[in-house]
Amino acid sequence: MQLKQMAAIIGISYGILAVLPIFFGDVPYIMNILIMCLIWAVVASSWDVIMGFAGIFSFGQVAFFVMGAYSSAILSIHHSIPPIFSIVLGGIFTAGMGVLVGLPCLRLAGPYIALVTFGVHMALQPLLKGEIGLALGSGGAAGLLTIPPISILGYTFGTDNMVATFYLILLISLACALTIMVMIKSHWGLAFLALKDSQPFAMSLGVSAFKYKLMVFALTSFLTGIIGGVYGHFYGVLSVRMLDLDLFSILMIMILVGGLGRFPGAIIGSFLVVTASELMSPLGVYRAVTMGALVVVLVLALPDGVMGIFSKWTNKSEKIKASAQI
Repeated sequence: MQLKQMAAIIGISYGILAVLPIFFGDVPYIMNILIMCLIWAVVASSWDVIMGFAGIFSFGQVAFFVMGAYSSAILSIHHSIPPIFSIVLGGIFTAGMGVLVGLPCLRLAGPYIALVTFGVHMALQPLLKGEIGLALGSGGAAGLLTIPPISILGYTFGTDNMVATFYLILLISLACALTIMVMIKSHWGLAFLALKDSQPFAMSLGVSAFKYKLMVFALTSFLTGIIGGVYGHFYGVLSVRMLDLDLFSILMIMILVGGLGRFPGAIIGSFLVVTASELMSPLGVYRAVTMGALVVVLVLALPDGVMGIFSKWTNKSEKIKASAQI
């Protein structure tokens, strides 16, 4: 997909969301859904980059999200660092952890990387609940309950100011989306795709697998950690229950709905899945069953996700223009 088309889809998607608070700004339930759309769009897009573009089957994105949320909250609560700075520091810490996780993955491929990264995901919950987590200030099984909200120049952003908070998170989410877009369309993105398609051939052309794989781990972990910190300071509470498989599964559905490796499909997928999931909440225990059935139907009908429809429409338009010129 061309850069202009990608930018247009991102602009339209975020533009539609930016207008909605004008009509629903006084409805906290809807505003909460819109904010969650923005947060999960970053996580899903980062995961899509590492899996869909770099071809690294990492299952640790939720763990990096939780790392960013907890590290920012701990710095803010126990070390009195303002949230606006602790979020950045949390993102840097998560990027470092992403590099540490990526190092052993350099010698692995396919399902073995998935096992290592998912092992990190599974190990994080008992770590936060155990003695080490308590010593670091994670709050153990009870989690963190007194996370201060983001404050800029004396103005507090939180659940009491949903509209202002929405626009702040909109800017953060949009900045992350544009960062991913620029990265994909730069020589970094070409290197990711080359290593994904044929690593030996790419390396013979001088593309460093060591450099670019660590780079994608670091960047996607950083963005995920940043938005994780924003999540923690917005809601004010964190729990290790975020590491349950429910969130993991929903994020995977977002990527599949949008189209794996078809950015910005993950953004559209997150908007659709978050909204659908919340609208189905009255179904209770049957919500997961219904979501699963819809995903099966969607994958069979649209194997390339929502972005597959756009690609087909674009290809038809180009063919019509080409035939008209002839």
